[in-house]
Amino acid sequence: MSKKDILTPIGITFGFIVIMLAILSSGGTEGAVSFIDVSSILIVIGGLIASMLIAFKMEQLKLIFKLFKATSLQNSKQLPELIALFSRLAERARREGILALENDLDGIDDPFIRKGLLLVVDGVEPEVINDILEAEIMAMEERHAKSRSLFEKAAEYAPSWGMIGTLIGLVLMLNQLSDPSTLGPSMAVALLTTLYGTVLANLVFTPMANKLEGKTEEEAFYKQIIIEGIIGVQSGQNPRILEEKLNAFLSNEDQEKQKEIQTSNIIGESINEA
Repeated sequence: MSKKDILTPIGITFGFIVIMLAILSSGGTEGAVSFIDVSSILIVIGGLIASMLIAFKMEQLKLIFKLFKATSLQNSKQLPELIALFSRLAERARREGILALENDLDGIDDPFIRKGLLLVVDGVEPEVINDILEAEIMAMEERHAKSRSLFEKAAEYAPSWGMIGTLIGLVLMLNQLSDPSTLGPSMAVALLTTLYGTVLANLVFTPMANKLEGKTEEEAFYKQIIIEGIIGVQSGQNPRILEEKLNAFLSNEDQEKQKEIQTSNIIGESINEA
């Protein structure tokens, strides 16, 4: 089960707090009020929504709330536990045969691992298994890229609508130069729309798109290790050799954790034998 990633809401909140503190430290409360302009908000938010409705299908736009949620979830998959799983599967396959792996399928929640093991049990060639699973990774990356483009396009459109608001404000200001009282509001629209669009792009949409891209890379890396493990189990590799091969994917910190898991397993086996 995925854990909450509090860094995303903390980062966004901290960014807005820093901006507000900078405004308050320079202009006080009255200065902060001058940074709120309904016309500028309508231009940026309304224009952004209009552009998104034109650029994407309704099915894609419905995903945006899931994407917001995804940026606040942390991947709970652990590589040391995955490697330990394949070590056990390899040992059982060598001891009892490939068909014995079918009994372990019910205890495996990951559908990607289950699919790979089912192909192994069905006697599919290693090259074919690799091609099937690699194709699934590519399809996953393509789906994620299409979903992530919602934030990437929003990051492009927001500053553009800010610039449109700036042009509107300048036109209004130039048309009313004879009335000095209108210069301030017109200039506010001209500058604040650019500010709103830039803040949305650089504090919300672009960081979220980058986080989703990082999550996709992590998942693809995780699945690549699964493919290596499945092929190793099918080929009848020695569990220790397979484990050492998969450990090459781990960082130093994860390797230490893997050693702890191995020690725990050895102690558990000793207790069971006793």
